[in-house]
Amino acid sequence: MVDDNELERLRDLAVPAPDGEAKARAFAAAMRAFDWQEKISTAPQGTAAGLRLTERAQKLWREIMQRKLIATPAITALVALPIAGYAAFEMLKEQPPVTGGNGKITETVADKPVAQKPAVEQPVINEPLAAAPAKEKKTDADSEDRLKDEAEVAPASPSKPAAEVDSLVKQEMAPEAVPAPPPAQTAGGKAAASNGAVRMGFSAPGDAAKLKRAPGAVADSRLMVQPAPMPADQLQPQEENRDRIETFKTNPVHETTQDAVSTFSIDVDTASYSFVRRSLKEGTLPDPDTVRVEEMINYFPYDWKGPDSAATPFNSTVTVMPTPWNERTKLMHVAIKGFDVKPAEQPKANLVFLIDVSGSMDEPDKLPLLKSAFRLLVSKLKADDTVSIVTYAGNAGTVLMPTKAAEREKILSAIDNLAPGGSTAGEAGIKEAYKLAQQSFVKDGINRVMLATDGDFNVGQTDDDDLKQLIERERKTGVFLSVFGFGRGNLNDQMMQTIAQNGNGTAAYIDTLAEAEKVLVEDASSTLFTIAKDVKIQVEFNPAKVSEYRLVGYETRALKREDFNNDRVDAGDIGSGHSVTAVYEITPKGSGAEQVDPLRYGQAKVDNGGVANTDEYAFVKIRYKLPNENVSKLITTPVTAANEVKSFDEAGSDQRFSVAVAAFGQKLRDEDQTASFGYDRILEIANAARGADPFGYRAEFLSLVRLASSLGTNK
Repeated sequence: MVDDNELERLRDLAVPAPDGEAKARAFAAAMRAFDWQEKISTAPQGTAAGLRLTERAQKLWREIMQRKLIATPAITALVALPIAGYAAFEMLKEQPPVTGGNGKITETVADKPVAQKPAVEQPVINEPLAAAPAKEKKTDADSEDRLKDEAEVAPASPSKPAAEVDSLVKQEMAPEAVPAPPPAQTAGGKAAASNGAVRMGFSAPGDAAKLKRAPGAVADSRLMVQPAPMPADQLQPQEENRDRIETFKTNPVHETTQDAVSTFSIDVDTASYSFVRRSLKEGTLPDPDTVRVEEMINYFPYDWKGPDSAATPFNSTVTVMPTPWNERTKLMHVAIKGFDVKPAEQPKANLVFLIDVSGSMDEPDKLPLLKSAFRLLVSKLKADDTVSIVTYAGNAGTVLMPTKAAEREKILSAIDNLAPGGSTAGEAGIKEAYKLAQQSFVKDGINRVMLATDGDFNVGQTDDDDLKQLIERERKTGVFLSVFGFGRGNLNDQMMQTIAQNGNGTAAYIDTLAEAEKVLVEDASSTLFTIAKDVKIQVEFNPAKVSEYRLVGYETRALKREDFNNDRVDAGDIGSGHSVTAVYEITPKGSGAEQVDPLRYGQAKVDNGGVANTDEYAFVKIRYKLPNENVSKLITTPVTAANEVKSFDEAGSDQRFSVAVAAFGQKLRDEDQTASFGYDRILEIANAARGADPFGYRAEFLSLVRLASSLGTNK
C-alpha cells in the first residue's frame, strides 16, 4: 500500500521535460491512430465487427503499455500517455451495428463478395466526444500536410521501440483471413493502389488510391470504406421463365396462278389477346410468338348477321374493302356468326372442373384467381346442371363427386378448400376427370371437362403428342375439353393450344377477375354450348381478278387442301352466339402492288377460256358437323362486286374495328405490311369504329394501343 506522504511528495515534484525521441514516438503513434479513425466509414456495415475491433484495440493498447514502452522512463510515459490515449479513445469509440429494415444484421462486403460493382461511399468522420474539442473533417491534402509536420519531428528512421510498435499494430489490426499487402510506392513516394484494394472492399483500384496513408500504415477491410449493401432485389436470384410458347412464321404472300386455294380451321380461342394485354400493362412489348392475330380479332363480340334458325348453325358475311395500310390492295373480310341459343333452350350441362393444385399454382394470379373464376361460373349454372371437381398434384383425387348445381354452397365450399402443393400429375387428372364425366353423362346435353392450370404437366405423360392422342380418344365419347390458363413464368401455352384444339374445346387465358367474368359468365353460352364442330374454311381465288393474297393470322390452324373434304380431320368448333372473323389481303390483278414477279416461261393461263364466273373475286366454302354427327355439311358463298364497298369508311363499324385489331396484331408481330402504318392511325380507325361498347372491351383496346405506342416505335 502506498503511503499518503509519498503521494503528497510525488504530487509536489516538478515534471521533467520529456526527451525528444520519446515525444516523437508517442506523437507518431497517436497520429497513426488518428488516421485509422479518419478512415472508418459510417456506411452501414451490419456486422458485430465493431465489438471485435474494440477487443483487439484494447489488447493492442495493453501490450503497448506493458511490453513496448516499459523500457522508457515512467515520467516520459506519463507525458506521452495523454496524447496517445486521447487519440486511441477516439478510435475505440464503439458504434452499434447497423441493421436492415427487418432488424437483422446484414453481411459486410468483407464477409461476402460483391456480385455487381456498387458505388463507393465517401468516408465520414465519427462525431467526437462531448468533452473533446470539435474537429473538422480532414481531406487527403490535410493528411499529407500533417505527415510532413510529423516527419520534421520524428527521426528519419524509427528507433527499435517505435518499429516494434508499428509491427504490433500490423499484427493486431490486419484482417485475419487475408493480410493486407504492403502498399506499392510510386515515383513520387506516395502509396499507390494495388489489386489488393479489391480484397479490402474497394470496387476499383482508383477508390483505394483516395485513402492515402503514411508509410507503414496498414489497411484493414473492416476499417476501410465499404461499398453500400446490394439492394435486396438484386441479391435475389431471378426466377426462371419457363413459359412454353409455340413459335410460328407469319403467313406468306401466295401467287394465285401457282396456289389459288387457302384452307384453315376456324379459331375461337382468345388466349393471345390476354397475353398481349398483360405484357403491355406490365410495361413490355409482347413476344411476337404470343401474338396470334386471329385470336386478337376474335376476342371481341361483333354484331354479324346470324342464321335465322338452329337448322343452319351459322351464317357468313363477306365484305371487300380498300386496305387502310396499302392503297393498292384490298381486304376480303369473312365474318361468321353462330346461332345464339336462348337460355331457356340450352341443354343440361355436365361439367367436370379439373383443377391444377400443384405447387406451381401457389401464386396470387393462379389458384386464388382460379377459385374466384370458378365461383363465378357456378353462379351461372342452372339448378339441374351437374358439377364434379377433380384435382391433381402428385396424385389425382376427386374432391367433389357429381353434384347438382342446386347444391351451390356444397360446390363453393369444395372450391374454397382447394390448396396448392406437390408436383403435377396432369395425365392422371385428365383420366379421372373423363371417368367422372362418363359417370354422369347427359345424352343430347353438354358434357365437358374444364381444365384450369398454369400448364405445367411434369408427372405422367408430359409429351404434347401423347396428351393429344389421349384427348382425341376421349372426345369420341362425346366429352369435350376446354382449357383455361393462369399465371406467368410456368405457362405451357403450347400444350394448352394442342389439347384444346383436339378436345373440341376452347383455350382462354385468365389474367384478371374481369377476364374470368368475360370468359365464364358473359361468354358462357359460347364457351360451353357447342353448335357446330370441325368447322373448316376454304377459299379459292380467281386468278383473273386476284393476282396475290395472304391470310392474316391462323398460322397455327393451317390445313392441307385435301383436309377440307376429309371428315376424319379435326378442326375448330363454334359455340352458341360465337362470332368468327378472317381477313385476307388481296392484290387485284393489274393494280401494280404485286410482290411476286410473273413467270417468264410457261405462265399459267388465267383468262378461263370464256368460262363463267370470271367476275368473282373468290369462292368461299365452309364445312361443319353438327355436335352429334360425324358427316360434314357444306355452305358456299361467291364473292363478287356486290360484296364490295368503294371506300374503307363505307364498311360497317364492326368490320372497321376488326381491321384495326388486325393491324395492331400485325404491328406487334413487326410484319412488313404494317411497318409504316402508325399506332396513331390504328387508334384513329378503332376510335371511329368503337360503336356500342357495353363492357368496355373496345375502350380497353384503345388504351393498349397507346401503351404499345409509348413502348415501341410509332412510325
